Amino acid sequence: MLKKYSIESQPYIGIFSVTSQELTVAMPNDKSVFSEAMETPVVNTTVGGTRLVGALSVMNSSGMLVADITEEREIQPILEYVGVTLLPEKHNALGNNILANDNGALINPNLSRKSEEAIAEALDVDVKRGTIAGLKMVGSLGVATNKGVLCHPHVKEHEVKLMENLFKVPVSKTTANHGSGWIGTCMIANTKGAVVGDLTTPIELGRIEDGLGYLE
Repeated sequence: MLKKYSIESQPYIGIFSVTSQELTVAMPNDKSVFSEAMETPVVNTTVGGTRLVGALSVMNSSGMLVADITEEREIQPILEYVGVTLLPEKHNALGNNILANDNGALINPNLSRKSEEAIAEALDVDVKRGTIAGLKMVGSLGVATNKGVLCHPHVKEHEVKLMENLFKVPVSKTTANHGSGWIGTCMIANTKGAVVGDLTTPIELGRIEDGLGYLE
């Protein structure tokens, strides 16, 4: 199911929430929109005392990584569903710097070697360093599920090939929120559904549905 939504009048769903096949974690908000679209349990919490749950974390079916500013009380409700790893990384906006599904993780080339190893272990995936459209904040520029990847329309051909080999799914180009190529900030998705910013146009919704395999 594909739903348009805004969080406190903000259409940047991916900044405030994160999802996998099994769980959705979002800042304190209306659970029903996320549970209906994603078909997962929903945990409402904060990360590091902020609402920026999606910007400061990344998750797949195997685990969740959060910035090391996260407090124990914030992690506790998530542990009922999935293991959580605190990552001491200078580039601590993990959701902006890591793009992952259950097969692989593409990371900002500037992340440390120690972080790369921690990501591989926590998410149980192969990890590659790379860019999207020549930019390093790959988590902000794409959304990856186990059926497809959506990314910035200026993605380069060699970047597409790297992602298709890593994520083992087709890669499509699109925008969201009426022309934004920063797909990862505009939406969250798994194979069952997506929540996208409410500025997203009908044409963009069609590309999203097609690229993530919802029309099959």
